Amino acid sequence: MPSATSFGVFLTAAIVLAVTPGPGIFYVLARSLKGGRREGIASSFGTALGGLVHVLAAALGLSAILATSALAFTLVKYIGAAYLIYLGVRTLLGKDDLDLDPAVTGTTRRAFYQGITTEILNPKTALVSIRKLIGGGQNDGGL
Repeated sequence: MPSATSFGVFLTAAIVLAVTPGPGIFYVLARSLKGGRREGIASSFGTALGGLVHVLAAALGLSAILATSALAFTLVKYIGAAYLIYLGVRTLLGKDDLDLDPAVTGTTRRAFYQGITTEILNPKTALVSIRKLIGGGQNDGGL
């Protein structure tokens, strides 16, 4: 069991990471503003499922690659940034039909799947997941 000091530092870091806007939060915000409540909720569920993919990857040891390889971390970071730029350009060019009824056009489903992809390509989520699963149970006095 971690000491009270270690737990306090970990809790503070977790709260800061949770409230720090990242790609997932900006994605959900953009979808909510442009497509309304239905798309916002769908994109939120998508990013939540994408986060679960990171937990599964950490449990299987795959996230350790991101934690130990600067190249892998950078690659995922740039792929994620490129994907967000692609989504932004697509929206600006009007290729996403976000102004139509989501129930009719299927944009709610698209928001969900894009939310999954956005979160999977978020390296911060991978590093937090691996820390919780691998390092959280150790009593080494650190985080």
